[in-house]
Amino acid sequence: MTSSLKRPKRPGIGIGVFVISDKHPGCVLIGKRKGSTGEGLYALIGGHLDFGESWDACAVRETEEEAGLQLRNVTYCTVVNAVDLPNDYHYVTIFMKGEIDPSSPLQEPQNLEPDKCEGWFWCKWNDLPSSDQLFCALRVLRDSGYSPFQ
Repeated sequence: MTSSLKRPKRPGIGIGVFVISDKHPGCVLIGKRKGSTGEGLYALIGGHLDFGESWDACAVRETEEEAGLQLRNVTYCTVVNAVDLPNDYHYVTIFMKGEIDPSSPLQEPQNLEPDKCEGWFWCKWNDLPSSDQLFCALRVLRDSGYSPFQ
């Protein structure tokens, strides 16, 4: 016998990455999204946590896939419950922070997913675009008063 009950929606689990660099003090790497949810909004590097994947491994993988950068000293920062019901968006987003590995040959980001991002640039944390220009999880985090540099 099959049930006619519809399963409730469940939130997704995402990882956001504060990529930092000694060459850009007080800055994080952000890019403008395109081609998916949150198109036209600024976001950090990040993506979905894969089944069985650790948070730090996800942060390293997403950073390499999206910007070609290798990270070191990857650590947990915080987590937010990012809900935007009008846009059918609900994610638990785990924020991680990592430094660009100085031994890596690539020290500046490349846009390796041009269908998903207009490009990466360094932005002072205190100079992030206004809240209405930030992707949901980053907006919730910034509006909470959190800083990755405290």
